[in-house]
Amino acid sequence: MHEVEINESIVADEQHCEFISKIGVPVTGWKMDLKRCFDLAVGLLGTLLSVPIVNVFAILIKLTSDGPVFYKQERVGWMGTTFDVIKLRSMYQDAEAQTGAIWAKKNDPRVTPVGRWMRKTRIDELPQFWNVLKGDMSLVGPRPERPELTEQFSERYPDFPKRLRIIPGITGYAQINGGYDITPGAKCQYDNYYIEHFSIWFDIKMLMGTVRVIISGDGAR
Repeated sequence: MHEVEINESIVADEQHCEFISKIGVPVTGWKMDLKRCFDLAVGLLGTLLSVPIVNVFAILIKLTSDGPVFYKQERVGWMGTTFDVIKLRSMYQDAEAQTGAIWAKKNDPRVTPVGRWMRKTRIDELPQFWNVLKGDMSLVGPRPERPELTEQFSERYPDFPKRLRIIPGITGYAQINGGYDITPGAKCQYDNYYIEHFSIWFDIKMLMGTVRVIISGDGAR
C-alpha cells in the first residue's frame, strides 16, 4: 500500500513537471516590478472604495439566499501555483454538487437573482482587490481558471498553459474583447497576445475598457 502511494506521488510529480515545462519562461524584469507597484497603489484605493459596496451586497446576499457571503475557489496562477480567489457569492449554495466544475454559461440557472446583477456589473469581483494586495493576482492579466478546467483546456489547446507565464488578473484583454462568452481557444489567443505586448499603458487601457464593459454590461452571464 505504501509503495503504491509512493508510485502515485512520483507520477503526479512527473506530470506536474511536464505541465510546468509547457508554460515556458516566466515574465520578469523591471516592467513586472513597476506593474506590482501600480497594482499595490490602485489595489489599495480600490479596496477602500469598494468596502461600502461590498457591505451592501453582503447584506443582500444574506437576505436572499442560504450560504456564506464570500466564496473561495481554487484557481491556477503564476507558473502553475494555486491560490484561493475571493468573490462575493453569486450562485446558489452547492451549485456544482452534481455537475462538478463547469464553465459558466449565459442565463446560468445556478446564479441567484442578486448574483445575476452582480455579475452584470462585475461587483462580485470586488473582493479580489485583496488577492491583488496579497500578490496572488494583478489588476490586469489572464483570468485564472480552476485546476480541472486548466487541465482540460491545456489538453485541447497546446498554448493554454502559456497564459500562466504572468500573474493572473481581475480583468484582462480577453474579458474586454469577449467577456464571459468567449471560448477557451479565443481566450488563450487574447491572453497570450496580452503577455507578448504587456506594458503599464496597456494595463491602463484595459482598466479603462473594463469600466466601459461594466457600464454596458457586455458579456455578462
